[in-house]
Amino acid sequence: MQLTGEIDPTLPLFVVAVEEEAEHLRALGLPLLVTGAGKVNAGVAVAATIGERRPSGVFNLGTAGALTVGLVGTHVVGSVIQHDLDDQSLMALTGRSFSPTLVLGDGLVLATGDVFVSDPVVRDELAKHAALVDMEGYGVAHAAGAFDVPVVLVKHVSDSSDGASLKTWADTIGECAEILAEWARANVLPHLSQSPRSSAG
Repeated sequence: MQLTGEIDPTLPLFVVAVEEEAEHLRALGLPLLVTGAGKVNAGVAVAATIGERRPSGVFNLGTAGALTVGLVGTHVVGSVIQHDLDDQSLMALTGRSFSPTLVLGDGLVLATGDVFVSDPVVRDELAKHAALVDMEGYGVAHAAGAFDVPVVLVKHVSDSSDGASLKTWADTIGECAEILAEWARANVLPHLSQSPRSSAG
């Protein structure tokens, strides 16, 4: 993980998974955390960064695959689930849920898992439960919620979660990073005195 800038309780923290997503955000001058890919990296990095000195909020800006046919653009996530943890079996064994849905507000459902979804069969199954898929959102939201720090997940569609996704992501990440930085410039910078909505996780 890599933190640029210092955590300030009056400022939000931008969180991205990889350097390719961070390029244009650094110019905005706010603290920026690059976590590394995957739920574990994301959760550990966020928890370690905000555990002692908390920002005013966390904005996770990143790319996501579309599970819904034709879905494009930038979306604020309404709720996030884990798609690769067998919570039903754990519930049957222990009577407890270890992967609750994290409700953040209004918006699309994001499914997070430690796999880059490029199989149309997997995509279609996930589409029954969510509109977007990524590899970090749940980890970020869960860690922020554990420290009572408000969190917003913002995802820009980079690919269609199909057989061409690996090439599509590589081809579009530069443009996606610019779009995410513009979203932050328009929706975060003018409202620094306002806190993002809280995670229910």
